Formats: sequence, structure tokens, C-alpha cells
Amino acid sequence: MLAIVKRTDHMTHDPSVLALQALAWILSDEDRAQRFLALTGLTPESLRDGVTDRVVQGAVLDFLCAHEPDLVAAAEMIGIEPGELAAARERLDR
Repeated sequence: MLAIVKRTDHMTHDPSVLALQALAWILSDEDRAQRFLALTGLTPESLRDGVTDRVVQGAVLDFLCAHEPDLVAAAEMIGIEPGELAAARERLDR
């Protein structure tokens, strides 16, 4: 039997999963994706090759944390509080 785990306020999300969800949101808009690449110095190839690298995932979360409207919008799309994305950035370094 498959158990369904409901999210609770104290549940901590995996920071890598949040970074990948945030990346999907970033890449869903061409202008935003281009701004992300320009500001991070990543290329489409380096992004594709490094998507599982914590440094690249950190760049995704740094990009969002540097611009509150994007942070809020990405968090809303993912279904979490913006602070959870910021906290995920800190947890990536552990």
C-alpha cells in the first residue's frame, strides 16, 4: 500500500529539489532565462551539464534571492514560502 505524506509547516524540503523546481520556473520565461544566464555567467551547456551540481543549484537560488519579486513568484509557483527558498540556499552549503 502506498502511503501519502502530507506536507506540514515543519517539513523541510530538499534544497536540491527546490533549486531544480526554481530553475524550471526561471526557464519558463525566455527573458528571465536570458537574464539568469547573463547574471550567472552560465551557458545553456554548462547549465545542462551542471544541473545536479550544488554550485549551479546555489546560483539558481542566489539569482532568486537577489530579486524579491522573482523569489516571491517562484515560491508561489512551487507552493512554498519565499523564506523556504532562501533557507534552501543556506542548506546547500552544508
